[in-house]
Amino acid sequence: MGRVRLSVAERREELLRAAVAQIEARGVAAVRIADVASALGVSNALVLYHFSTKEKLVAAAFAYAAEGDLAHLRRLLGRRTTAARRLRAAVHWYAPTGRAKGWRLWIEGWAAALREPALRDVAQDLDRQWKAALTEVLAEGAAAGEFRCEDPEAAAWRLTAFLDGLAVQMTAYAAAFSRAAMLAWADEALTRELGHPAVPPVAPGTSNARDTPSAPGASGTSGPPGA
Repeated sequence: MGRVRLSVAERREELLRAAVAQIEARGVAAVRIADVASALGVSNALVLYHFSTKEKLVAAAFAYAAEGDLAHLRRLLGRRTTAARRLRAAVHWYAPTGRAKGWRLWIEGWAAALREPALRDVAQDLDRQWKAALTEVLAEGAAAGEFRCEDPEAAAWRLTAFLDGLAVQMTAYAAAFSRAAMLAWADEALTRELGHPAVPPVAPGTSNARDTPSAPGASGTSGPPGA
């Protein structure tokens, strides 16, 4: 039985899904047009018909993956509940233990963006959209008197910077911390930004803070990767 004939839009989406999977498995530097074609059982020429270079395919794949997460973020932030509840749901989902796209994919993208202008433009645009969405709800909650947040834009930057950094650590040191600890730290960061009294921190080394007895770097590594 032959392959079903897809529309141009359907074919592009199929290629982008395959590209995302291949980037997650192989990394940006190693992935090839041939890998994407092979995964779908199509020719290299078909991939190149839709995306004339590997760089354009990679940039489009990251935009495709991130747009899916952006759409979900907007759904979370658009719920009919308090701003604080919406923000907490978004932070829990965005955190390294949540269900946003695999953090390995994003870290690959950030690294590649340092060398590839097209990917850098995509990454910067998507990053601005993430921060703008959070800023809007932070400003809404502050205006409604739910919490105190004097600079919503700066708060959005701090929150995303904290979660991004946490994701790098979690990816570099797999299973170093428990999911409960990660979510507790994310909650603490949000609580500080909302001007609420801080909850007692979950300290590294406590029974519920780590899945393993040794701290990151204790096995001989000198520290975190250059991030």
